[in-house]
Amino acid sequence: MDDVRASSAWVATHSSHVVVDSAGIEKVVDSIGSIPKVEWDFEGIHYFDNGPLTVQYLLVLDALNFCFWPDKELNYDHLALGLKAVLQNDQSAFDADRLQKYTGPQLRELLKWPRPLPLEDERVRLLHEVGCELERSFDGKASNLVKSCGKSALKLVALVTRHFPGFRDHSLYKGHQVFLYKRAQIFVADLWGAFKGQAYGQFNDIGSITIMADYIVPAVLRQLGVLRYSSTLASTIEANSEIGPGSEEEVELRACSVHAVEKMRELISMKSGKQVLSVELDLWLWASGVQCSSLPHHRTLSIYY
Repeated sequence: MDDVRASSAWVATHSSHVVVDSAGIEKVVDSIGSIPKVEWDFEGIHYFDNGPLTVQYLLVLDALNFCFWPDKELNYDHLALGLKAVLQNDQSAFDADRLQKYTGPQLRELLKWPRPLPLEDERVRLLHEVGCELERSFDGKASNLVKSCGKSALKLVALVTRHFPGFRDHSLYKGHQVFLYKRAQIFVADLWGAFKGQAYGQFNDIGSITIMADYIVPAVLRQLGVLRYSSTLASTIEANSEIGPGSEEEVELRACSVHAVEKMRELISMKSGKQVLSVELDLWLWASGVQCSSLPHHRTLSIYY
């Protein structure tokens, strides 16, 4: 994750459209004192059986966890709850061989969604990719993937991005490679949260994970005064206009969010004398954002978030 932190810091230093406001960070840290603890499944929407099937569920969930905004009625809860209901009805639904065969209409049927999903062809492609690689390298089981990381979050992110190209979330920005790895990191964070840091969720280096840069977190950070946007970018977001994937604006929104939260984490740790995890900050920020449906966020068609 040093690549994520270092490349995000480089973007923040060279950013043209987004500013990380140090005074804003100080103000937020002083006002909150300590980060409120948010339970991983605070909405009760995820499948959990304390075993390997939960791991399979989470990998499928995180393979599909992107780009809900083009359908105003669709959100992450529909995906999590829909996949949960599928497994409760048929525990073989996410077997590796079956993942390789789903079509767009079948995926819609699984989720009980009445119309084509945003980026539906990509979602189907990624399901096939997960099923194929699980079968080829991990005897069909996501739990074997997790076991092979040796309780290292860093190694699991590396394994996921090595074996599943659809998780390779990086961009080129002003001639520099920028690494963000949102869905690979959220798979680790989901395991850690679901299993409460035990069993399949035990990672000796969970502190190495950064926040998961998506649509919600930048919007919350802006609302808190931690991020400031150029007038052009602010107008684009407020007009609900699309921002191209890999554009300067999009990379800056995501990378500056990562860098800003790292600075928040460092300041909280320094002032409190206690270690704060970026994954805890991420969950707090995301939970705050999803409870404010009117929060303006950027819109990018992307398979990465």
